Amino acid sequence: MSWRSVNPCGVEVTAAPDDDEPIAGFNSLEMSVRRALAGLVNERCASGQWCYEFEADCTIPAEFLLMIHFMDDFALLDEIAPDLEQAIARFIRAQQSGTHGGWALYHGGDLDVSCSVKAYYALKLAGDAADAPHMRRAREAILARGGAAATNVFTHITLALFEQIPWRGVPVIPVEMMLAPRWFPFHLSKVSYWSRAVMVPLAILCSLKAKAKNPRRIGIPEIFTTPPFEERHWFPVRSFSNRLLIGLDAFARVLEPLIPGPLRRYAMGKALAWVSERIASADGLGAIFPAMVNAHEALAVAGVAADDPRRQRTREALKRLPVMRGDQAYVQPCVSPVWDTALACLAVHAAGPQEAVAVIGGLDWLAARQLGDEPGDWRDARPDLPGGGWPFQYDNAYYPDIDDTAAVGWAMYLADLDRYGDNIRRAARWVAGMQSRNGGFAAFDVDNTHYYLNEIPFADHGALLDPPTADVTARCLGFLSLVDKEGYRSIINDAIDYLEREQEADGSWFGRWGTNYIYGTWSVLMSFELAGVPVQRPSVRQAVQWLLARQCSDGGWGESNDSYLDPVLAGTGANSTSFQTAWALLGLMAAGETGHDAVRRGIDRLRQTQRADGLWFEKDFTAPGFPRVFYLKYHGYSRYFPLWAMARYMRDAAAP
Repeated sequence: MSWRSVNPCGVEVTAAPDDDEPIAGFNSLEMSVRRALAGLVNERCASGQWCYEFEADCTIPAEFLLMIHFMDDFALLDEIAPDLEQAIARFIRAQQSGTHGGWALYHGGDLDVSCSVKAYYALKLAGDAADAPHMRRAREAILARGGAAATNVFTHITLALFEQIPWRGVPVIPVEMMLAPRWFPFHLSKVSYWSRAVMVPLAILCSLKAKAKNPRRIGIPEIFTTPPFEERHWFPVRSFSNRLLIGLDAFARVLEPLIPGPLRRYAMGKALAWVSERIASADGLGAIFPAMVNAHEALAVAGVAADDPRRQRTREALKRLPVMRGDQAYVQPCVSPVWDTALACLAVHAAGPQEAVAVIGGLDWLAARQLGDEPGDWRDARPDLPGGGWPFQYDNAYYPDIDDTAAVGWAMYLADLDRYGDNIRRAARWVAGMQSRNGGFAAFDVDNTHYYLNEIPFADHGALLDPPTADVTARCLGFLSLVDKEGYRSIINDAIDYLEREQEADGSWFGRWGTNYIYGTWSVLMSFELAGVPVQRPSVRQAVQWLLARQCSDGGWGESNDSYLDPVLAGTGANSTSFQTAWALLGLMAAGETGHDAVRRGIDRLRQTQRADGLWFEKDFTAPGFPRVFYLKYHGYSRYFPLWAMARYMRDAAAP
């Protein structure tokens, strides 16, 4: 017996042995590792990298259909795939909850009214009748949660663009924000990369009071509890300071019509220039879907011709994101080749030298894409720091990712210090230079901690900023400790101090970019090992006890995204998954617990759930884009993390 599959780049892979073909001299654990290794290596793209599907909740495919109807660009659908509108509609219908009737932000989650309103509207735009049974269930669920007026600001903006609500239901986002000096309370450099990439084109759309073409003239008045043009309560009060800022927003709305025309035109030109500079890449503005869509629409509304290279680039970038699954299709929020390749290389390296060619192929692909002196928003805070980072996506030079850069450098250091020495030194210098004042590291920016901005009405999603986090800091700590522990001693010590301050009372660490406390705790324990933090240190022992206490009865570990809503659920709330089991095992082994019975049971769980193709699969979402607002599924996580954990266990258990 043998198995075959096709990798995400469409390349047919070679056969690999199944359980029916035992290999002489290999015990069952070694066989499991070998099969997982073959499965992962066979999923490489032809040019050497790994790039797995990157899935989000139904908000993204719904917004894709809304964009088509906003632009009246049905030709774009045909250019991507036949019947794409209905394929996306079928996907959205398939994700509707049979429990609450709406749409959740992750499998098994509670109804999210914003996601549900967009999904409902997208289906209606695609031709679903309002009285169809699934639409009736959705409508009842939405109305029970306060209706479409109870959605978040981004949904309000969409509804205003489609003339479903008045513009007073949207915070004032004047394009004149482009003219604010750095000392002003609001400045683009004071918010995260994803916020500024989304906000600048939104400011164009909102300042022009853009109107969707909406050729079928579809509306959704039936999902409002109060007629939308009579509604007065658009912004729920979150705090006293937020109440004051809502009042300022109302005052700004009175002043906006008084802005002189020449000033508005000048600000509009600045905003268009800002967007134009950052869409030179093939992956579009910020290489993230919301920014791409906003830029695509803003250029059109601002009068940029359809054949202008800028509009052609935004259009082409959007065409790369849909994924077909049989007769269904969804839309990725972006792509993840750098992150996938770095982590896959770390997993393959852990399995031993027999697949060194695969690691070198992946790392050579990465080495050729290291950034240098390209312009980037990070230079606002570090103008004299030489470049050396990597983005998360294929082409996003303005926004290198600190976490990705540390992971790539780590993989290169372990694989071949001589071959990648220059890449590693440049990466380490850049990462070290991006440390924030509190000792931590953020995902893209330095000292992006202007927390008062989270109180503005626009920031109801709670993700306007990019402050340091434990998981990113851990990756940076581990990488710099490998490269030059003495040379980066002060940076390393500050990072360790930051992480120990960030440890939760129960011994865990919060996971900003992976679900959730299991991810954060694994990240820190791995970094402490690389930094030489003694395993008997109280913070390490407390983390070990926390992980041991969260092991499921089946031997694995599992944590629901519900823990972002209720920290009491930290480390629990879901059936065990391969990737969370792997994180817990890697964390325990980094803390010197390879011989613990809990580790053996966890390894057994991975082996029991391994598929015939050597890999694993779960439907669970693996990470937040923004906690409580937007969640993601990295399809690669159930590929490389279980291999990494089993390979390390096999290596450590065999050590004298």
